[in-house]
Parts: sequence; C-alpha cells; structure tokens
Amino acid sequence: MTTETLPGPAVAAKPISNRRREMRRAMRSLVAARWPLVAIFVLLCVAFAAIFGPWISPMDPNRQNIMLRLADPMTAGRQGMMYLGSDGLGRDVFSRLLYGARVSLLVGICAIMVGGTIGVIAGLVSGYFGGWIDDVIMRLGDIQLAFPFILLAIMFLVILGPGVMNIIIVLGIGQWVTYARIVRAQTLSLREKEFVEAARALGDPTVLVIFRTILPNIVAPLTVIASFNVASVILSEASLSFLGLGVPPNVPTWGAMLADSRDQLMANKWWLAFFPGMAIVMTVLSFNILGDWLRDFLDPRLKTNA
Repeated sequence: MTTETLPGPAVAAKPISNRRREMRRAMRSLVAARWPLVAIFVLLCVAFAAIFGPWISPMDPNRQNIMLRLADPMTAGRQGMMYLGSDGLGRDVFSRLLYGARVSLLVGICAIMVGGTIGVIAGLVSGYFGGWIDDVIMRLGDIQLAFPFILLAIMFLVILGPGVMNIIIVLGIGQWVTYARIVRAQTLSLREKEFVEAARALGDPTVLVIFRTILPNIVAPLTVIASFNVASVILSEASLSFLGLGVPPNVPTWGAMLADSRDQLMANKWWLAFFPGMAIVMTVLSFNILGDWLRDFLDPRLKTNA
C-alpha cells in the first residue's frame, strides 16, 4: 500500500517566496532610485505630525496671544518657544503646521477612497456590460469633465458650507471620472481573456467574475493613479482653504495659513507663507516622486527575475 505526499506545504510556500522576492526587488529598486526613499521619509514625517500632532505640539494652535503678535521664529513666550514664529493673531505657526498636516492627509486619502470607490465600480460595470450602461456612465463623465473642477467645487461648497466632510465628498466626487475611464479601458481588454471565460464557464456569478477575477488584475495602475491623485487633492484642498471655502476657520490648514499670510507679506513677515507653503510643496512633491517610482516598479515590462 502506497501513500502520496500532500503538496500543501510546497504550494503554500510558493506565494510566500514570491512575496519575499517582490519585497527584495522593491527594496533594491528604492535604494537604486534614492529619491523615492527621501519621499517616503518626508511622507512618514508628515504622517507622524498628523497622528501625534496634539501630543508634540508645544501650544494650542488656536490660542491667541496679541502680545506676541507676528513674533519672529525662535521667540520665547509664556506658553513655550515659538519655533516658527506667530501669525497676526499671535497663534503659534509650528503648532498650526502640525495640526494642518492632519487635515491635508485626511482630506487627501479619504477623498481618493471616495472617488476611487465610485470610479472603480462605475468603470467595472461600464466596461463589463457595455451597451447603454456604458454610454450613460461615460456621458456623465464627459459632462463633469466639460466644467472646470475648481468652479464645480466652489459651487457645491457654497451650497453645502465649509467642513471637512463636505470637502472630502466634493473632492472625492471630482476624482471618480479618472478611475472610471482607466478601469473601463482595462476591463474592456480583460473581459474576453481566457481566465475570465474560464471563470464564467465554471458558473461564477457576475459579481464574482468582476470583483474576484477582473479587479485584482487592474490594481497596479490604480495604485499609481491614486498616488498621483493624493497630491492633486491636497493642492485642491489648499486652494479651497485659501479661498475660505475649505474647512471652518477654527480648524488649522496649510491653505488657510497661506491665506492668513497675505496681509503680512508686505511687512516682510516671510515665515507666515514660507513654512506652510514648503509643507504643501514637499508633501505634494513626495507623493509625485513616489507615484513615479510606483509606475516604473509595477510596469511588467521592467520586471526581471532577479
């Protein structure tokens, strides 16, 4: 009587080995490119400030001290050292910068999740079913693209009013067309592939074919687009906050800090615009650099067996 060896451990070990190989390839690519490592470090610093801002902030970001109004950087006050100076109301710029990181990352990531979810579902349905469903979804996207997005955002925020949730919804809805078009194009090319036909032949429901067979094969381009769109959403949030349409005045944001600095630039109070401006530039630039690296790393034409 013979016994057969179960292949379970070897089969289970293969995905783990593949993941380790991909991790090693990613680390080698990061070290070789160098700049993505700097971008990751900057984004980790921004994330640290966003998460632990209330604990590492030396002062209340909304606490006013008229006696120290427009204080220079490294000015000592009763509440502590003002490392980056104070604004026109005597509020600590460093503390407001830390709290502003939370709003920028929250709006950027949540808006991408909202827009990405709507766009991915719309693109999958449009590309898989085609016909009048495809026409309706794509024409809705064309209508939205026919209007400047910033004007649509201003119109909706004037109606809805300022607020973090409102700006997330408005910016998220403004991003769905990009995802829908990319997912639709990928779905059109995949729905006639052999593995999709095999899933249908095995009797898988349409929902499983779409979300379990097609969707995993288009995650790579979606990841790249999302990394770039986070940067654009952060810029849009800063622009709307600069116009006074972002979040309420008592919530510190980098865009609102730039808006508050307009009246003081002629008085040579450079730090009021420099520090929030640099925070926006460094964060957006880091997301763009990381997205550019992801695009090259996830390109199957550049993959090797090393």
